[in-house]
Amino acid sequence: MNTKSESAISSTTIRARLFKSSLVVGVMTMLSRVMGLARDVVFANFFGASAGADAFFVAFKIPNFFRRLFAEGAFSQAFIPVLADYKRQNVHEVKRLLASVAGVLGFILLVFTFVGVIGAPWITALFAPGFIDEPEKYALAAQMLSITFPYLMLISLTAFAGAVLNSYGNFAVPAFTPVLLNLVLIASALFLAPRIDIPVISLAWGVLFAGVLQFFFQFPFLLKKGLLPRPRLDYQHEGVQRICKLMVPALFGVSVSQINLLLDTVLASFLTTGSVSWLYYSDRLVELPLGVFGIAIATVILPALSANHAEKSDADFSSTMDWALRMVILVGAPAALALVYLAEPLITTLFHYGALSEHDVAMAAMSLQAYAVGLLAFMLIKVLAPGYFSRQDMKTPVKIGIYAMLANMLLNLALIWSLKHVGLALATSLSAVLNAFLLYRGLRAQHVYVATAGWALFIVRIGFALILMFVSVAYFAESPERWLVMSLWERISQMLILVALGISVYFLCLLASGMNLKNLFFQKGRG
Repeated sequence: MNTKSESAISSTTIRARLFKSSLVVGVMTMLSRVMGLARDVVFANFFGASAGADAFFVAFKIPNFFRRLFAEGAFSQAFIPVLADYKRQNVHEVKRLLASVAGVLGFILLVFTFVGVIGAPWITALFAPGFIDEPEKYALAAQMLSITFPYLMLISLTAFAGAVLNSYGNFAVPAFTPVLLNLVLIASALFLAPRIDIPVISLAWGVLFAGVLQFFFQFPFLLKKGLLPRPRLDYQHEGVQRICKLMVPALFGVSVSQINLLLDTVLASFLTTGSVSWLYYSDRLVELPLGVFGIAIATVILPALSANHAEKSDADFSSTMDWALRMVILVGAPAALALVYLAEPLITTLFHYGALSEHDVAMAAMSLQAYAVGLLAFMLIKVLAPGYFSRQDMKTPVKIGIYAMLANMLLNLALIWSLKHVGLALATSLSAVLNAFLLYRGLRAQHVYVATAGWALFIVRIGFALILMFVSVAYFAESPERWLVMSLWERISQMLILVALGISVYFLCLLASGMNLKNLFFQKGRG
């Protein structure tokens, strides 16, 4: 068989494996996100956009920010490529690496958590300075942060275990683990909240308990693979030192979008009560397609790209990137359009019950539209960044991250005066567009990614399908005012009809235009 045929077979096999793994992660993440939406429906019903809700969302967002910054962000991006190198040696060396990383990471997290719990009032003041003028809200947020902060240590070690499982092809377990958090928080709101003096504090205790549950959940799966580490405090281990060196620039490069979202919270704390909650509810809806598709694909391609780089397989590396970009655009473009057009009906359907008012719905819908503008960029960042991290190039994303960060700060200051919380969301979206563009341009300039043929036709077909999808959904959609007076089941049934209609029209148009979806999923990426 000639080399070209062998390459084609290899490309097909790689795409089939990536697609199946992405599907597994996507399904599990969909379950997690659906449960997350159910959790937020409960939050909206019991706590609305009140001062207590604002306080909890800040107390929950702070450890989550550090978790995404350190564990799922810089640590995972630095750890997985190093683990890929050690896997080419022997199992003994892999176990030594895992033991040393577990010991060092665990010790650092323990110290950091202790400082976080003791310094909760000062950390709250730093991340939500606008709360200081409202003593009750500030005190409540600080109290809940002292409860939720240990979640950082527990979920970071959980992310470490998940990164190991992902590297060995077990994507389902780490992707399912977040479901446990949502189940525990729902139970806390339903059963614990009515039994304590300040009901919203039940959510903080739920976060802590969920962290313990998630931490131990992955142990049996690591044990089954013989990879459950016995922690060693070995700072001198070569792999640990490499990971630390890679983490320093990655801390910034991988987490620009998270820092931007946190800046939104800081500035929103100065705005009217409810602003933090409006941003939270709208961000949660953007997280659904971002998590199910963008993060799922990014989770799968990082180990694949790391292996491609370790094996010096430049063609497979570029091919994997090309496939990931097409998949993200295929799904991200219609999702963004749907969130912009159906923002108010979606917020109404999911959250307009109990304590969440019509005014809250309108405010959250506007920030959802602003976030949706950047959805495709958020997703592209998730798959473009691994193109650097898998090659252990951390400096380039840092430079790009600095540009995006500065742009976000300037846009925040320019837009917050006239657009309030909506301006914060729009600034985050626009800075994400800049970030994605610069990451893409950098990969092309380094000749790491070379686009395959057929991109122009692919974009034209996507555009054609989007137009017809929008027309069909707009024709059958009810007015936002009508959604507000519908019953629960009317809202759900109408939304399901619109979603099914939009998906059907979109993919039927793609097929009618000649796009071969099987070829896109499994072959050389030509649509």
